[in-house]
Amino acid sequence: VCFVPGGLDCSISFVSHVLGKVCVHGRHKEILSVLVPHLTDLTKSDCIWQRICWRLVECVPDRCMEAVVLGFVQRASGADVLSRLLGNLVVKNKKAQFVVTQKMLLLQYGHSTMVLQSLLGYLALDSLRRALLLKVLKDLLETWGSSSAVKHSPPEQQQYISQAILICLSHLREHEIESCRQELLTSMMEGVKCHLDSNLPQIRRLGMIVAESISSKINTDGPVLKFQYEEDDEARELKSLLVQTPPSCVVPSLSDESRNEKADAAVPVVLESNKKSHTAAPVKSDQESDSELDSDDDLIPYDMSEDTEQKTKAPVYIRDCIEVLTGSEDVDKWEATVKALESLIRKNPAATREVSVELAKILLHLEEKTCIEGFAELRQRTQVAVLTTDPIPVAKYLTSQFYSLNYSLGQRVDILDVLVLAAQELSCPKFHGKTKHSGAQKPCIQLLPGSDSSKDWRRIVDERIKSKTRRFATGQSQVEWASGPNEFNSVAGHFFFPLIQHFDRPLTTFDLLGEDHFVLGRLVHSLAILMYLAVNTVAVTAMGKALLEFVWALRFHTDTYVRQGLLSCISSILLSVPAERLLEDLTEELLETQSWLGDVVEKDPDGDCRRLALQNLLLMENLKKKLQAVP
Repeated sequence: VCFVPGGLDCSISFVSHVLGKVCVHGRHKEILSVLVPHLTDLTKSDCIWQRICWRLVECVPDRCMEAVVLGFVQRASGADVLSRLLGNLVVKNKKAQFVVTQKMLLLQYGHSTMVLQSLLGYLALDSLRRALLLKVLKDLLETWGSSSAVKHSPPEQQQYISQAILICLSHLREHEIESCRQELLTSMMEGVKCHLDSNLPQIRRLGMIVAESISSKINTDGPVLKFQYEEDDEARELKSLLVQTPPSCVVPSLSDESRNEKADAAVPVVLESNKKSHTAAPVKSDQESDSELDSDDDLIPYDMSEDTEQKTKAPVYIRDCIEVLTGSEDVDKWEATVKALESLIRKNPAATREVSVELAKILLHLEEKTCIEGFAELRQRTQVAVLTTDPIPVAKYLTSQFYSLNYSLGQRVDILDVLVLAAQELSCPKFHGKTKHSGAQKPCIQLLPGSDSSKDWRRIVDERIKSKTRRFATGQSQVEWASGPNEFNSVAGHFFFPLIQHFDRPLTTFDLLGEDHFVLGRLVHSLAILMYLAVNTVAVTAMGKALLEFVWALRFHTDTYVRQGLLSCISSILLSVPAERLLEDLTEELLETQSWLGDVVEKDPDGDCRRLALQNLLLMENLKKKLQAVP
């Protein structure tokens, strides 16, 4: 690397051109993996080498500047190292400024968190570059608060932008926050609204974390925003970016040992202040605490060890349960009824069918009177029990209420969940509860003395033989499944078709194609599950055709969650509808769908959508091969 003759002036523009050409031709890893560590060591304590390094990158041609700057940023071990290597290049060169402040932050999102910290820390280390740090923060917040960007950019890019925002906030000083407080507040309010409107939990949580961080920065004395979300490792890692200490600029004359000494000298000051704050707290003596004891402590408590809690008995008839749920003021009886109703419904199917619709209506509007653990799950299981006991009338009622007025979004989502769970229960084979162990030794069954019964002679002989036989290994347990008709076969249409009829008719309080796209996403996913569960049913071909038309009408929806559901619907159709029916009845629709899936694979910003579309194309190809193999 030592290419400067001793004591003589020279130009290094030729070396800069060579470096730029090597990097722009894709060999930046090979040259910079050697060059950057050498320059890092040489610039630690030598200002001349710093000036040489700055001149080296400044003389790189503009057409090669992006590759060189990107390589230096990726291989620098920290913000102070990057500051020594690049200097104020981003202030002097417009191309480098665009790469650092725009391309690497807003157009790319594959860089690691360490690279982000080095890049933004580099902007924060010099007073001339701090203006660019504020500009970068405003650009990031503008993108973060754009509803179009939230809808059309992948979650990975939104997480990358959120990380960059938190790192920028960690480098801001008090006077800088004061100067742009109102802009930060406005951007926070716009951005958190866009993120909370998203159907993806990951996007909503990102919005919450960033909004909390901005609020804590601009409201140091007053109340701050606080959301409820799952505190996992990803959330904690994201929050840790806000509290990091900004790296200090390294002066060449200051050695590492002296910096360590200064850091060690600063620790006792903090500890001493903490000690003073602790010793300032008043400590009460034992005599004062004893004098403050209440005189009631001398009373002897009653012996309640043998007391038992009286449990309220739940009703034993369905109609009595209805009366308790609708009009009873006894909270204990109401709670006991809620807990016992599911088992009561399954034990008395005939009595349930007499009042099934009324019971479904009560359960749909049932609200929690007391704090019952798992109340929502209890109510949902009871609704499923009613629906599976009397499918057709209850399914007609629930599907009609899904598009009715005066229902909350939560109730409409509950309807979809109950329909899906009930369809799953009806379509699955029942389990006997028996297991056969091939070769397993069973306890011997002995006849009672004097018994002359000859009905079970074969079983008795087999048991005697097994009891006398030695076995050295046991086979795997084999589960016996019930063989019977699919109970979902005759009712699949009652679950499916009413849900798909009125999706494009907006109501006063419900607009699936408008702001209620979260419910639309749940509806689409529910239809995909119902379609999958309808395999081998009579109505599966008609359901597949109707669902394909539904998908085709919504294929360009802007919400990612809705598009994922639509692609899941295509998978369900390909897996459930017989191949012969697909080719005979849906040939044109399948060709158009195949073309659309190809566009999704190439152009959709969401990775899950691209993966689902590719999976559907593979299903179509396998279907084609399967039919060609049939003679």
